[in-house]
Amino acid sequence: MLTYSDVLKNPARVPSPCFVVDEELLERNAAVLDTVQRRTGAKVMLALKGFAMWSTFPLLSRAMNGPLYGVCASSPDEARLGREEFRGEVHAFAAAWSEEELRETLRWADHVVFNSFAQWRRFRALTESCGHPVECGLRVNPEHSEGAVDIYNPCSAGSRLGIRERHFEPDALEGIAGLHFHTLCEQGADALARTLDVVEKKFGRYLHGMRWLNFGGGHHITRPGYDLDLLCSCIDRVRDRYGVQVYLEPGEAVALNAGWLVATVLDVVEADMPIAILDTSASTHMPDVLEMPYRPMIVGSGLRGEKAHSYRLAGKSCLAGDVIGEYSFDAPLAAGERLIFTDMAIYSMVKTTTFNGLRLPSIASYRPSTDDLRIVRQFGYEDFKTRLS
Repeated sequence: MLTYSDVLKNPARVPSPCFVVDEELLERNAAVLDTVQRRTGAKVMLALKGFAMWSTFPLLSRAMNGPLYGVCASSPDEARLGREEFRGEVHAFAAAWSEEELRETLRWADHVVFNSFAQWRRFRALTESCGHPVECGLRVNPEHSEGAVDIYNPCSAGSRLGIRERHFEPDALEGIAGLHFHTLCEQGADALARTLDVVEKKFGRYLHGMRWLNFGGGHHITRPGYDLDLLCSCIDRVRDRYGVQVYLEPGEAVALNAGWLVATVLDVVEADMPIAILDTSASTHMPDVLEMPYRPMIVGSGLRGEKAHSYRLAGKSCLAGDVIGEYSFDAPLAAGERLIFTDMAIYSMVKTTTFNGLRLPSIASYRPSTDDLRIVRQFGYEDFKTRLS
């Protein structure tokens, strides 16, 4: 069980609200990912959609003596951030590219993956004339669902992501260097193994002569109990059978359980149960709570009724549904008390908004072994204003 001392010896040392990333836990995750690379020759890429705290990139980037080879981007701005701050390989995929976006992305990218043959035909000449070598690939959809939540399931019925087998055009593969599939969300190697069987059955014959296969993301490689041996055997099998370089692009696994969100109780109001209003917000600071939905853990809390004092925790925005969840605590909550939400380095940080003019949480890094706390970034009025006109 995490304790306050695992996060900060005194959470009042940081502004509130504030994301805090434990650099030592980040390094521990990266070491696990590097084990996979060393055992198999696969290349692990950081998916910026999941974690993009660029002040930590020196810990992660092989170009700066870290273990990871590069980044995966979904836009020109992510691609540029990867090129400028991570300094490794830059791979880019979007469900569709406009000419303007792709032209800008090509300034930074080494790999570009297209979501359809139509986009490949439209932009092949552009990629070939961009002034530096770019390897192009195609995303395929094996129509094999392992995800439980449709909004995060790339293979759900009607998905716009990836080319289905019946729409594949083998005669249009000239110039294509690899294939990409992404089917998982917070899942283990067993789900990958089942998916890979289907991918090989439907698309394996096209891999002969290609240079790479990208396994996509959603691999929870760094969570306790993940089957690393099975993952490595999946990679080895594909590498040996087709002679391709295997890429993995986890976002969550890089920063899984390595960050927290420190928040403060502002008030407690009475409704059908006591409601503690915080200086953070599900709507603006942790939108996956509403989108997925899920219930984030809080250090020292329990389920409703599990401990002596139960509360509904809510955000301070004007959205009526800005509710984080129901929790219980050993002692009553009071204004000024700090709460620490766990596993907040991934997705929450990159999805924050300034709805209602709420300020973005500050960002801090922390090293428990030395008790070194550094406030990396704080936000203010200009961050809100410059998003508008």
